[in-house]
Amino acid sequence: MLRVQDIIFSYSKEVTIKKSAFSIHKGHNVSIIGESGCGKSTLLKLIYGLHDLNDGNIFWNDIEVLGPKYNLIPGMDFMKYLAQDFDLMPYITVAENVGKYLSNIDAEKKWNRVKELLEIVEMEDFFDIKAKNLSGGQMQRVAIARVLALEPEVLLLDEPFSHIDNFRKNSLRRKLFAYLKEKQITCITATHDSTDVLSFANEVLIMKNGEIIESGTPKAIFENPKSKYIASLFGDVNEINIDGKLQYIYPHQIKVVENSDIKVEVLNSYFRGSHYLIEAKLGNEILFFEHNSEIPKTTQTYLKIK
Repeated sequence: MLRVQDIIFSYSKEVTIKKSAFSIHKGHNVSIIGESGCGKSTLLKLIYGLHDLNDGNIFWNDIEVLGPKYNLIPGMDFMKYLAQDFDLMPYITVAENVGKYLSNIDAEKKWNRVKELLEIVEMEDFFDIKAKNLSGGQMQRVAIARVLALEPEVLLLDEPFSHIDNFRKNSLRRKLFAYLKEKQITCITATHDSTDVLSFANEVLIMKNGEIIESGTPKAIFENPKSKYIASLFGDVNEINIDGKLQYIYPHQIKVVENSDIKVEVLNSYFRGSHYLIEAKLGNEILFFEHNSEIPKTTQTYLKIK
């Protein structure tokens, strides 16, 4: 189990990570989400031991995670951390990058392991290609394979799919998280993409201004967001006063009806493939809802919250 116990950290006088505590069970996949600059990447670096804490402790089972003051080479051997800069060696091949830290005693075993990892990230056709000739997305996939090579107990991923094409991203996510679950590798992912959270995470930590403001299962947080900030991390959201109480309603929770107490004027229709996102005016407020077809501008229509 990973235990983060009341940690505090600052790069300078201003506190970057406010007092934070949580625990993660072995083999669980946890996502950290929040706006840019909220402290997600810094929290991962602290868990890995790249910085010294101002206060608090971090443990993996009975082993305390210690920073540069205690370790000549920062980082913990049983963890792997994938940063946003990939850190590949440009003048050696994809296979050599992935196998860099694998033993050379049994060459056949080593290269079979490299091939297995490249298949997971769908880069097996680039085995002998030098890293400098890859695109940003391809480099990111190779970097993912490399951090898996020694099968860490804990894997820390910082925006791991940010450079990868959408058509490949979903397949890669499914393969990677299935592999981590099979191997019981504990994974913590800092991300801005709600798909990483809703489809694969056992738990989500919501961060804002260096503080964890909410935690729980993705389903519970998505269905019952406690603020507009939290709800907006999962996409468009409406803030609607219902019976004197502000509620956060997603566009898919609103439908067009023949008559109701909610009458709006359509401003725009945005094609989203399987549906249209409709932007409408409700009094002085802007409201978004989903519909199966385009609605002409200035149309007056009635809505119902599901």
